[in-house]
Formats: sequence, structure tokens, C-alpha cells
Amino acid sequence: MNVVRGYKTELDLNHVQRTLLLKHAGAARFAYNWGLDRKIAAYDAGEKVPTAIDLHRELNALKQTELAWMYEVSKCAPQEALRDLDRAYANFFRKVKAKKTGKYKGKLGFPKFKKRSKAIGSFRLTGSIKVFSDAVQLPRLGGLRLKERGYLPVSAKMLSATVSEQAGRWYVSVQVEETIPDPVAPTGSPIGVDLGIKTLATCSDGTTFANPRAIKHAHKRLRRLERQKSRRTKGGKNRAKIRKILAKTHGDCRQSLLSLLKNLLRLWMDQRGIDARGARVCVSDVRIGRRPRSERGYQSEK
Repeated sequence: MNVVRGYKTELDLNHVQRTLLLKHAGAARFAYNWGLDRKIAAYDAGEKVPTAIDLHRELNALKQTELAWMYEVSKCAPQEALRDLDRAYANFFRKVKAKKTGKYKGKLGFPKFKKRSKAIGSFRLTGSIKVFSDAVQLPRLGGLRLKERGYLPVSAKMLSATVSEQAGRWYVSVQVEETIPDPVAPTGSPIGVDLGIKTLATCSDGTTFANPRAIKHAHKRLRRLERQKSRRTKGGKNRAKIRKILAKTHGDCRQSLLSLLKNLLRLWMDQRGIDARGARVCVSDVRIGRRPRSERGYQSEK
């Protein structure tokens, strides 16, 4: 069976590669904002709204005069950003039309300008993409080392690669087309996993996993950083520094929890003799903050 699947893993970069990725993300963000401004201006003037192809032609003409710095990055970064803008713009008017007929009741969501203060962003590359066991080769970026070796498929057909940043960490997500065997029906009994506060997870057979001490220490550090951020002036440089440290701590805590939960569930299923691909695992997705105080581990107030 042929499927299109995505694989995401973290990159192991040096300073030169980080700078190059920042340039690509900035070029994609600039192209998106520039294209959105051109679309809004054309719509307000009653003219034909330019498509992604029209905007890309105009952008190529500006590269020779005003935007010569865009030659330092791959042409795919701004080109794919304009395609994303075209898709977002079309989806907005599609939702407007559906809402008038009563087929859509959600928010319309007109495309917004991207800010670097919110996030560095991401960019997508196409073309010659090669994957190795410990590295990935992208256009204009060369070989980028991977922190997790042997995870990305080497023999699959590469469609695109998206590079993104989150709390100081850089990730690459490759979209591939590969052939996988037909899915096998679940053979084992269903497994229920309930995520909580007092305990990391509680399984359907009564097995519980306690929170590690490292997570408790990380939560204490998060509370301390939140207090420090609240004392800083809004818009100041010191508040921005604390915010970056806070985001990195949140990311480290999240990665630790996900890795720990994955390893514990794998160990627990191996002990029970259940095939991970054959058994059906159901994990609760209820937000803990919306539960009653008694279920979140609080004692009843007298």
C-alpha cells in the first residue's frame, strides 16, 4: 500500500548552519508578508488579485534591484511561502461563502502578517533532497546532521522538507511516499492510558507510573522563571531574555515527558507480551486544567 507520510526529527547544527537557516526563515516570512500586502492592496483597489505565480514573477524582478539579498537563500523558500499564502487566501473566501449558506460555523481566519517577535517561523524546500542514516541534504543548505540516527527512511521517495524552529531547537520534517504492508487488525486487548498530575500515567490494568524527579525540578524552575518574567518591564530586553529561557525550559520539559512516556509504555507492553503494532492503545486527551480540583490532585478545602 502506497502512503504519503511525514517524519520529523531534530537537527544537530553548527553556528554557520543556524545563520543560514535563519536567513531562509526570514526570506520565507518576508515573501509571505509582501505577498499578503500586495493581495490586500489589489483587492482594495478593485483590481485582479495576483496569484502565487504572479507574485513570484514580481519578486524575481525585485531581486535584481531592491532584494538582492534574497539570492543568498534557496528560491524554494519564498516560492513555497507564496503558495501557502495563496492557499490561505483561497480558504478564507471559501469559508466566507460556506458561512453565508450556513455550512460553516467556525471562525473565518483572514491571513495575518507574520512577526519575528512571535516566532522565527519555518520554510519548505523541494527538489533534490537526499536522506542518509545520520544526515539530510537539502538544496542550498548542504548536509545537516541529525540527532536521531536511523529514523528517517533512506529508500523512500522524497517529496518535500520543512525546516522549523521551536524554542531554540531546529527540526526537519520530510514528506515521503513509501510502500508499507497492509495494516493488521488489533490482536491484543485494548489498552487505556490516563494522563494525570499526581502520577505520570495510569493504565487500564491498574499499573501506575510516578512522575520523575527531573520533571518536578523542571516545574519548580518554570515557576521561578515565570515570577522573574512578571517582574520585568513589558517590551524590555530583560523580559525578552527571560522569555527565551522560559520557552527553552518548556521545550525541554515537553521532550522529556514525551520520551519518558513512550519508553514506559513500550516497556509495559513488552512485559505484558503485547505487540505494539497489534494492540490498540487509547490515551486520554482531556485537558487537565478543565478537570475538577479533586481529580487534579487537590485536597478538598474545608
